[in-house]
Formats: sequence, structure tokens, C-alpha cells
Amino acid sequence: MDFGFSSVDDEFRVEVRDWLAAHAPQACDRRSWERALGAAGWIGLGWPEGGYGNRTGSLTQQVAWAEEYARSGAPPRSGHIGENLLAPTLLAHGTDEQKARFLPPVAAGDEMWCQGYSEPGAGSDLAGVRTRAEPAPDGRSYRVTGQKIWTSLAHEADWCFVLARTDPHSRRHHGLTFLLVPMDQPGRIEVRPIRQLTGTSDFNEVFFDGAHARVEHVVGAPGEGWRVAMSLLGFERGVSTLAQQIGFAQELGRVVHAAVETGAAGDPVVRERLVRLWAELRTMRWNALRTLGGTGGPGAPSVAKLLWAGWHQRLGEVAVQVRGAAASVGPYDWTPAAPYELDDAQHLFLFSRADTIYGGSDQIQRTIIAERVLGLPRQPKG
Repeated sequence: MDFGFSSVDDEFRVEVRDWLAAHAPQACDRRSWERALGAAGWIGLGWPEGGYGNRTGSLTQQVAWAEEYARSGAPPRSGHIGENLLAPTLLAHGTDEQKARFLPPVAAGDEMWCQGYSEPGAGSDLAGVRTRAEPAPDGRSYRVTGQKIWTSLAHEADWCFVLARTDPHSRRHHGLTFLLVPMDQPGRIEVRPIRQLTGTSDFNEVFFDGAHARVEHVVGAPGEGWRVAMSLLGFERGVSTLAQQIGFAQELGRVVHAAVETGAAGDPVVRERLVRLWAELRTMRWNALRTLGGTGGPGAPSVAKLLWAGWHQRLGEVAVQVRGAAASVGPYDWTPAAPYELDDAQHLFLFSRADTIYGGSDQIQRTIIAERVLGLPRQPKG
């Protein structure tokens, strides 16, 4: 496949760069920023369908957008779960009514989503779902009861797509249903932020106590949730990985600069680690280009996750190594109002410890590759 950019793509890139330069500095909070992106049509470039208030772009234009966004220093996205996970799932499995109801607010940046998959005691074992959904007496809704954990941005979300067990007698991946659940249900849904090593709380616990979900908001059909859930996981690849690598390259550049400033670059072992990180990042880029458009086979997302998660952890380790003893001291003096301040290198080191866990642990990714790609015997389940 030819990944060269045409003159039309170059014009598109200039338009993106100019728009971001004009609007990103004015962003005051993440939700208003999502609405600004939506008003300009930038949300949903990668959707195979238009008409929901979104532009559609070619694969190369999607790459240009993602790369320019990463380079611009624009605010972190809070709408990416709705745009990149829910929307492709609805376009593949949803009804016309579901697409008409949910895709325009996503494209406008008006409704934020979170993902209700992982559960305590199950972790990356998605088939270990214990959250249940029981039909209400009126037959027009389900009542969802259970707990989800490590739910990104649940404290900001308007909706959650939830994998729940609707057949109480089923086991593992059978009898699961994919439900769209409104988060504004006081007394029925409680969100508790989880404080991380970095002092921030991007992940949350979510408790459902008879939460309401309408039957017309079942995606696929009752009992088909596993098929829908697996389809959704396949969308986490390609263009987003390339944008992520732009951020990785910027982080690597800062680490190299710190190594030169501290004199750590004079250590041949440090130089070898930095060169290896640079070479591995280039390899990840070529692998991402190779698999754009889903051409990498069923194991491509797992291979990509294994590559970047370990790489990012090693970068965090080098980031504090080149700082020496200074890496153990915070950037500001301790105060009661700000007792937990970190600089960029410290944040990178601590947050990247989670990279090999969230989104499917390294062990889960290796199992997927072994069973689904290499055809090895399935791991016994208890």
C-alpha cells in the first residue's frame, strides 16, 4: 500500500494546522473544546459514513489530522471513546434509530461516553462479567446491577456502553448483552474516582444499583454482547497509534535533551538505551503504517499494544535515570494545597507503569496472539 500524501492531503494538512493554531490556545476546558471540534466537523473523520454533522476523510487525511493534532499541543481529548469506539460499533451493529440518536451528539461534542467493561476480580478477563441486567416488569427496559472498574473518564461521561449478563444461567462469553446506559441516574449510578500513583484520577469505579437502560438501546441483540464487544476492541488500532507515536517522539526528544543537559549522555550505556528507543519507535511507526486499514491480521492490535506499552515503560525508566538524584525530588516545595506535584519525567515514569495493564494486559495480548493467530491450544479456564 502506498502511504504517500497527495497535494490534496497537503492542503488538508495546512487547513488542519491553521485551524488548530487559531483555536487550540483558546480552549478553556475539555468539554467546550470538544464542542469547538464538533462545530468545525473534525469529530468523526474516520467514520465510513457522513451526514451526522461530521466530515469524512481519506485514510491519509486521517493520519494528517492525527499527526497535526499531536504536534499542536492541543488539549487531551475527552470525546475519543465516543468517536473512536462507540461510533464505529454503532455503524457496524446499530440500528438506524440508534445511529440517528447517538452519532450526531458525538459528532457535535455534546455527549461524552465511557466504557463499562473491566470488573473487580476479572481485570482483563472480559468474559468474567458478573454485572447483570434484568428485564423490568414493563418489558421496556433493563435494570443493571454490578460494578465496573478502571472506567476512563466516567466522572465526565453522559453515557456508558456496558457489557452485562442478561442470562443468569450463562457462563463466560455466553449470555452477555451490550447496553447503552445514561449516567445521570442519581441513587442508581455512583462514580468513585481512583487516585493513581501520579496523584490524578482519570480512572473510576462505577457502581450500578438497578440503573435503567431502555430495550431499544441494546446494540446487536440480547445475548450477542460478546460479538459486539469483540468487534469494538478491533477498532483500537491504526491512525490513533500513529498519533500516539508523535507524542512518544516528543517525549523521547525531551528525555534526550535532559540527558545532554545533565551530562548523562556521556555514559555509553545511556546512549545505547536512547538509540535503541529511537530505533524501536521508528519500527513501531512502520508497523502501524503496515497495518493501517486493518491489513495486519487478527493479531495486529495485540502486537501493537505489546510494542508500545513496553517501549513507553522503558522510556519512563530512562527519563528518571538521566535526571539522577534530582529525579527523586518534586519540582516545587511541599505545601498543604499542593502536596503531590510531579514534573514531566516523574509523571511519565509513574503513569507508564499502567501501560502494560490497561486496555488488556500484556499477558492477555500474548494469549490472544497464541490462540487466535498461532493456533496454539487454548489456555484452560477455571
